[in-house]
Amino acid sequence: MKDDVTPARAGDSGGRWAPGTHILWRYRENGGTGVHICRPVTVVRDTAELLAVWMAPGTPCVRPVLADGTPVHREPLVTRYRKPRTVCTVPWAGTGLLKLARPGDPWSVWLFWEQGWRFKNWYVNLEEPRLRWSGGVDSEDHFLDISVLPDRSWSWLDEDEFEAAQTAGLMGREKAAAVREAGRAALELITEWGPPFSGGWEDFRPDPSWTIPSLPDDWGRAPGGAAP
Repeated sequence: MKDDVTPARAGDSGGRWAPGTHILWRYRENGGTGVHICRPVTVVRDTAELLAVWMAPGTPCVRPVLADGTPVHREPLVTRYRKPRTVCTVPWAGTGLLKLARPGDPWSVWLFWEQGWRFKNWYVNLEEPRLRWSGGVDSEDHFLDISVLPDRSWSWLDEDEFEAAQTAGLMGREKAAAVREAGRAALELITEWGPPFSGGWEDFRPDPSWTIPSLPDDWGRAPGGAAP
C-alpha cells in the first residue's frame, strides 16, 4: 500500500491523499471491534468536501464468511447473524466500484456500471461516519441500504437483514431508529438531487495508468498514525 500523501495545505487539518494513492476502506465487525471487511482502493479525489475512491475489478478484498466457509448470504436470515464467522480473501468480481463519501455523512454513495461502462445505479450504504487514519478510512455497516436508478427512482434494500440484525442483538432500538432517520435524510438529498448525486460521477472513468492495489499483510491492524 502506498503511504505517501500530499503535504498539508493552509486551512487543512492535515494533508490530503493525492489521486492515485492506494488506501484501505474498511468496516468493523458489528458488535465487535475487529475488521471484517477490507477493500484496497485508489484515491480519485480527496478534498475537505468529498473523498472519492475507485475499487478496480480483481482487487483482493477481505470479506466475512461463516466459520465453515459458507458465504454469509447463503445462510438463512434466522441464523445468519448468530453463527460463528471468519474471513476470507477473494478478488472483487464484476465491474469496478466508485465510492463517494462526504465527511460526517452516516452513509457513502457507491456507483455501479454494467460491462461497457453502461451506468447501472447509485447505492447508498448506510454506515457510521468514516474515521480517517494514515492508511485509509474505517466505518461500521448499518445493514440498511437504498438503491437509486438512473431515472432517480429509489427503493429501500436489505430491510430483512436490518430487522434480523436487530433480532440478533447487533443493533439496539435507539440505534436502529437513528439509522432509519439517516436513511430518510439521504432520501431528502436524493429528492433534491444534491451532491454527490449531482456531480456527474456516472461519467467517471479510472486513469488507465492506475494499478490494482495489493492487500497488505497487516490489513486488520488497529488504526495508527495521524490521519492525513
